[in-house]
Amino acid sequence: MGEMIELTSADGHKFQAYAAGDPKSPRALVVVQEIFGVNRHMRDVADRLAQSGYYVLSPAVFDRAERNVELDYTAEGVKKGLELRAAIAESDVMMDIEATAAKLSPRPTGIIGYCWGGTIAWWGATKSKSFRAAVTWYGGGIMQTKEAVPNCPVQMHFGALDKGIPMSDVEAIKQSQPEIPVFIYENADHGFGCDDRASFNAEANKLAEQRSLAFFAEHLV
Repeated sequence: MGEMIELTSADGHKFQAYAAGDPKSPRALVVVQEIFGVNRHMRDVADRLAQSGYYVLSPAVFDRAERNVELDYTAEGVKKGLELRAAIAESDVMMDIEATAAKLSPRPTGIIGYCWGGTIAWWGATKSKSFRAAVTWYGGGIMQTKEAVPNCPVQMHFGALDKGIPMSDVEAIKQSQPEIPVFIYENADHGFGCDDRASFNAEANKLAEQRSLAFFAEHLV
């Protein structure tokens, strides 16, 4: 079990982050939330990744719009999450991501994100130089900046059944970024890595997490 800590962005904004693992660990990860906040699932992900020897921080990026957000995986939760996401500027999100990375410096740090966080992890790779590796899980917004140049190695994961991220988009991303390993899980839908969703796919989640951890083990040295 981890704990909530407070961080401060460059503009003075104070926000919460869930911290898991040993603060003295030589390697670190930033785990970026879905549109449901730093809820039970995201804390569980952070705890699990920390068990592989990382100090993990999961920043509450919704704090700029509303604090202590923990939404359920319901239609109401989706609606609220989309409203909160729309209320926060990309530049402000990145300020909070940079502040989180700064808290983990100078140890080698990676970033991994899920859903909206998958897109933010892509921003972490392309708009920041604070990370040595980035992993994205079903990041729907990646398509919009698929031509961006990453500043670190990137790995991507998508579900073949994800109607929100059609395979045509994934193929376009692959064509724009031929050096990036892109994994597609044939029987997996959006959110296949979340055991609180009906779309959870234990087999795909296990394989994607193994690949993610192997990627970080290779690059966070």
